[in-house]
Amino acid sequence: MDFNFTPAQEQFRTDLRAWLAANVPPHTGLRHLQPQAAPEDLTFLKQWQRRVHDGGWTGISWPKEYGGRGASMVERMIFDQEMAVASAPALLNVLGLEIVGPTIIVHGTEDQKRAYLPHILSGDHLWSQGYSEPNSGSDLASLRTRAVEQGDYFVVTGQKVWTSLALYADWCLLLVRTNPDAPKHLGLSCLLVDMKSPGVTIKPLRTLTGDSEFNEVFFEEVKVPKHQLLGELNQGWRVIVTSLMFERQGLSFYFTFAQKRHYEDMVATARKTLRYGEVVSKDPLMRQKLAQAYIDTELLKLNNYRALTHLLRGNPPGPEGSVPKLQWAEANQRLQELAVDMQSARAQLYQGEPSLTDDAYWQYGFLRAKANSIEGGTSEIQRNIIAERVLGLPKGR
Repeated sequence: MDFNFTPAQEQFRTDLRAWLAANVPPHTGLRHLQPQAAPEDLTFLKQWQRRVHDGGWTGISWPKEYGGRGASMVERMIFDQEMAVASAPALLNVLGLEIVGPTIIVHGTEDQKRAYLPHILSGDHLWSQGYSEPNSGSDLASLRTRAVEQGDYFVVTGQKVWTSLALYADWCLLLVRTNPDAPKHLGLSCLLVDMKSPGVTIKPLRTLTGDSEFNEVFFEEVKVPKHQLLGELNQGWRVIVTSLMFERQGLSFYFTFAQKRHYEDMVATARKTLRYGEVVSKDPLMRQKLAQAYIDTELLKLNNYRALTHLLRGNPPGPEGSVPKLQWAEANQRLQELAVDMQSARAQLYQGEPSLTDDAYWQYGFLRAKANSIEGGTSEIQRNIIAERVLGLPKGR
C-alpha cells in the first residue's frame, strides 16, 4: 500500500479536523464514546449524529445519489481516524450507517432506498439486526424464526437474541425462514421490520457492565408487508453475507483507531498512576507490556491497511476481513486487562464510587471487552474462516 495521501485526501482531513474542532461537544464518561446507548445517553447521541449529518459527514463512501459524499474508502478511513483523534462521540446509528444502509444500497429496490436511506443518514431511524437465536449463533443458517406468506404480508413468529440496540431501534434487518423444506441456507429471506409493529416484544439483557445493550426480541404473528422483503425470496443468505462483509469492512477502521486512542489514554494513565508505591510507567515489567500493546495496535492498523488496499484494487470484501476482527478482539482484551492491572486494588471500584474521577473508564472497558471474542462472529469461527478460506487449509474433522 502507498502510505501517502493525495492532496484531495489531505484536504478532506484538514476540513474534517477543523469541523470536529468546532463541533465536538463537551462530554464526560466512557459511554458517550461507545456505539451503544444507555437511556440517559440517547438524546445526546441522537443530537450528535444529527449535527454530523447536517455538517455533511455521514455516509462518506455512500453514492451521492443516495445522500452520501461518494468518496472512497480512504476518506472513510480518514473519517474514523480523525473521529478517534478528536475523542468524538461515536455515531449512534452505526449499524444503520455501516451495515444496513450499504446492504440496502446493494440489494434494495429504488423504493426501499428512497424510503429508508435518508433516515439512516440523519439518525432519525435507528436500526438493529435480528440474526442470532437461542440455538442458532455460529450456525446461523439453522435458525427457526418463520415467516409465512398470507396475502400481502409475511407473518413472522419466533425469537431472536443478542440483538444490539433493539430496545431503542425503530427498524430491524431480520433474517427469517421462508421455506422450511429447502436446505438450510436456501430457505432464508431478509425482511425490513418496523419494531413498533404489534406482536414485537423486547426484553433487555443486562451485561457485565450493567448496561442493557443486548436484547431478546420475540415476534408473535407480526405482519410485515411484502414490499419490505429485502432481496429475493429465499435468497436471504446472500443478503446476510453482504451485510456481514460490510460489518467487517465498515467497523474495522472505527475499532482500529479507537484502539489507538485507548492505548494513548492508557499510557497517559500509566504516567500518573502509582502501583505498589511506584509510578507504573517506570516499572520494567509494565513497560514491556505497554510496548507489546503498542505492537498490537500497530499490527492491527497495518492489517486494516492491507484489507483497504485489497478493496481499492476493485476486489469485494472477502474472508481476509476475519484477520483484523480476530486481531482486534484479542488485542483489545489484552489492553483492557493491562489497564485494569495497572490500577491494582482500585480496579475493584466501579461506577458510582465517589472516589473515582474517571467514571470507572477502564473497569467498564475491561468488562465490555469480554464480549469482543464472541460478538460479530466468535474468535473460533474467525480462525476457521482464516484457516479454510484464506490459507486454504483442509477442514478439521
